[in-house]
Amino acid sequence: MCRVTITLAVANQKGGVAKTTTVASLGAALAERGQKVLLVDLDPQACLTFSLGIDPEDLELSVHHVLTKGVSIGEVLIETDDGVDLLPATIELARAEADLLTRTGREHVVKMAVEDLPDGGYDWVLLDCPPSLGVLTVAALTAADGVLIPLQCETLSHRGVGQLLDTVHDVRRFTNRKLEVWGVLPTLYDGRTNHARTVLETISDTYHLDVIEPPIPKSIRFAEAPAAGRSILGTSRTHKGADAYRDVAANLLNRSHRPA
Repeated sequence: MCRVTITLAVANQKGGVAKTTTVASLGAALAERGQKVLLVDLDPQACLTFSLGIDPEDLELSVHHVLTKGVSIGEVLIETDDGVDLLPATIELARAEADLLTRTGREHVVKMAVEDLPDGGYDWVLLDCPPSLGVLTVAALTAADGVLIPLQCETLSHRGVGQLLDTVHDVRRFTNRKLEVWGVLPTLYDGRTNHARTVLETISDTYHLDVIEPPIPKSIRFAEAPAAGRSILGTSRTHKGADAYRDVAANLLNRSHRPA
């Protein structure tokens, strides 16, 4: 039976909200549940690529060549130790924004790349968007079925979410009518502080969006995992942060109506 691929963009133009950690950890958690997962690094900083144990400077081909040079995804894919496949990034991707600005149909380059994947190849494609609302983020949203917004449980991190939602609205109008906001994922959560608890309680009312549970706890283990070239599910399997991402993955599977 042919798989139906779900493409999920993980986006927030504010940096430092655990966006890349979320992509890597969710990918690993979905893979643990028997899902076939592709992660796509769309950030020129290549943090996702590095955090999964691949040195971007050692790569001759990357997602940049897929999006701007017509190289097939199959030539660029890398299998990782976390049981997911990766379409890696390098600093060359920074040129893609400029290269694509003058290209007709630039909003559709990620969509076309995903559509070129073999039929039934993946259950999930997770897109790690850059911390901006530029061409690559718009292209990711154009390719996606849904968008997940990691949001740090601090008041200042709320600034800019409205801009992202405006961009989602524009994408819906012009390039991807089916795009849905799946919800906000609270990250870097410290339940010991009144401030974090208050922010968590007000997210839903502030943005009228679903809050994906459970919140991801703040922990040094997340910072340590990339040094080992793995997600937290590979380095600290029984840690509460790893379990939180497993629970989030289960909730996303339920939303997609896909059997685990």
